[in-house]
Amino acid sequence: MVKHGFTRAYASSLQKVIAANTSNRIKAFFAGLGVTTLLQSSTATTMVCASFASKRIIGTAAGIAVVIGANVGTTLVAQILIFDLSWLTPLLLFGGLILHHRFEHKGKMEHISRAIIGIGMVLLSLTLIKTSAAPLSQAEILPVILKSLENEPILVLIVTAIITWVLHSSMAAVLIISSFISSGIISLNLGLLLVLGANLGAAIAPFVMTYGMNARTRRITTGNLIMRLGVVFLIFPFLGIIMTFYNGLNLDISPPRAVVHFHTLFNILLATIFLPFVISIAAFCKKLIPNTKEDSTVTISPIYLDESVLNSPTLALACAARETLRVAKIVETMLTDCMHAFNEGNLETIQAIEKEDDKIDILHARTKFYLARITEEALDPSESDRFIQILGFSTNLEHIGDIIEQSLSNIISSKIKDRQHFSKAGFQEIQEFHQQVLNNMKIAQAVFMSEDLQMAQQLVESKKHLRIAANKSQARHFQRLRDCVPESQMTSTLHSDIIRDFKRINSYMTTVAYTILDKEEKAAIKMSC
Repeated sequence: MVKHGFTRAYASSLQKVIAANTSNRIKAFFAGLGVTTLLQSSTATTMVCASFASKRIIGTAAGIAVVIGANVGTTLVAQILIFDLSWLTPLLLFGGLILHHRFEHKGKMEHISRAIIGIGMVLLSLTLIKTSAAPLSQAEILPVILKSLENEPILVLIVTAIITWVLHSSMAAVLIISSFISSGIISLNLGLLLVLGANLGAAIAPFVMTYGMNARTRRITTGNLIMRLGVVFLIFPFLGIIMTFYNGLNLDISPPRAVVHFHTLFNILLATIFLPFVISIAAFCKKLIPNTKEDSTVTISPIYLDESVLNSPTLALACAARETLRVAKIVETMLTDCMHAFNEGNLETIQAIEKEDDKIDILHARTKFYLARITEEALDPSESDRFIQILGFSTNLEHIGDIIEQSLSNIISSKIKDRQHFSKAGFQEIQEFHQQVLNNMKIAQAVFMSEDLQMAQQLVESKKHLRIAANKSQARHFQRLRDCVPESQMTSTLHSDIIRDFKRINSYMTTVAYTILDKEEKAAIKMSC
């Protein structure tokens, strides 16, 4: 609840922090540390980095530096939660519940209230674990089993790593271990061994989650696993010395807190050893996981539809919007190529346009199914509006692709094959009309991403001007027919069909502006009420 609450409330901001602070390893480290302290999940931060790496937003070295910071960040949260904060539990639960009822379906505050309830439940669960585990310390068989486990350290590491992988949280595992120590169920020596296993297991979860993804993604999680394995093997032989040192100093540190300190020191040691060498680690991971040879299917695969963020509507909608904008760029290229084919009389360009339409159909279908997987109940009103807007714009782009491929390209092919020529004035009108539609297409893309009201109004006005221009063009064309211009008589049908298709394309593009204006009108009505 904490992770989902903060990612839904601040998803875009957290992604921007990571993406904007990777110019050097130190900034990347602190970006990972800060974001993970808020999310309470190094796995979530690692998956964001892996996603960015797959899209070439950050490099492997920068991603690994962020992950190192994330590993330290999750230990800071554990340091806070180890204190007896049970008195905060009713305040957080009661306060979070009131806020949730007050701001339900009202955007960011609803998600923050869920995060507050989540923190209260974390504190409550720790109290319940301590209370429930206390009687186990008096059991007869349990101490025998645990004592035998101390003699099988490799088995302990493996079992704890698997449990942490199932939990998807090293912090949760460490806090449970700390609770068992405070209840007298396990010794400090076994507790430290369990912490090593927990840190190893924390790297397994993202590694498994990205196993089937591309090479850039897997390098981040593989680097994380290699670093954690290295520190585990480094510390493992010296656990006895660490215990002797701890006992000899007679420090005023309780065993439960010593476990959490050990968890923090593990990750600080990892950062100290590996942060200066992230470039070398990245180079090693590139050799270990080389780029695969891309086949033809890769070129028609979505780039921005990140499966790992589907539980955060804000992030998922942003991914869908970026993929839709990618489709818009393809459509824009198709429309530009139409005029090149007109000018050059090149049938190969027409064939390329038809292939681009196949790409649009695939990307539209994948975007539609991706949007369908976003939980509707998790969307606040503004997110619901954005959901409809993205789906509508994506569908309209697919329609435009069909118009270009099934109608415009056929008209151009007929013109080229039949060696027909437009009159000079007629062809100039078509070029001007084409340029106006192309300009409106660029404005529509900007409106779609920015949701700017002024630009939306400009786009609607452009539609009116285009309709007037179409009527004038049609009138001039009929005048040329009356004047018996031979080229106009030969290409009359083609001229009318081209103008008609340009108008249809422009109408589909303008639809995105109406969704913005309708949203603004609803907001104005709500304010007046």
